[in-house]
Amino acid sequence: MIKDCKICGISDLNTLNFIIDHPSPPKFIGFICNYEKSHRFVEFKKLRELVETTKKESKFVAVLVKPNNEILEKIKDLNFDYYQIYDCSPDEIDRIKKKYKKKIITAFTIQNAEDVKKYTLYKNVSDIYLFDSKGYEKSASFNHSLIDDIKFNKEVMVAGNIQVDDSLEKFKKIADIIDISGGLETFGSKDISKIEIFLNKIKDLNYET
Repeated sequence: MIKDCKICGISDLNTLNFIIDHPSPPKFIGFICNYEKSHRFVEFKKLRELVETTKKESKFVAVLVKPNNEILEKIKDLNFDYYQIYDCSPDEIDRIKKKYKKKIITAFTIQNAEDVKKYTLYKNVSDIYLFDSKGYEKSASFNHSLIDDIKFNKEVMVAGNIQVDDSLEKFKKIADIIDISGGLETFGSKDISKIEIFLNKIKDLNYET
């Protein structure tokens, strides 16, 4: 059952304030902290400015792709509630979780059923499982039916080129949280009108359930 959503790839203050002040804000707001291939990557000075914003009802998420010690030390005092981590082993995530005392969204990039099975290795170090495509900055999709019949022991977040005009009903069986980024953009920038539509769709979906 979809309970909430995450809007990822925020890089400007106006958009962030719109989301935070929305009557139905997302539970999670994500910032790309170290993946420079993404056009949503935020330089540290700007990142610090963004996360100093009063977050109100939302949680701030640092999105990290195989983070090294340098970036982890750099962001350790920023106002993040969760670290969303790609491409790290269970032991690496365990060390990060214990050292920096953050909740962890473990991200799995999915192409086939074998990729999905990796979640079992991370059950002791994850607070939320995120199933995403292997597209990274390219907003690619994956076959969401690969996780249809699995009973997870954590909340499940689903991403992978989800669009603002998609029917979210199809995700109700597999996801607790919808993670969207590129689907809320027009010509590579976050589009306030699409964010408004999406947040209202999540609200309406919750009223139905």
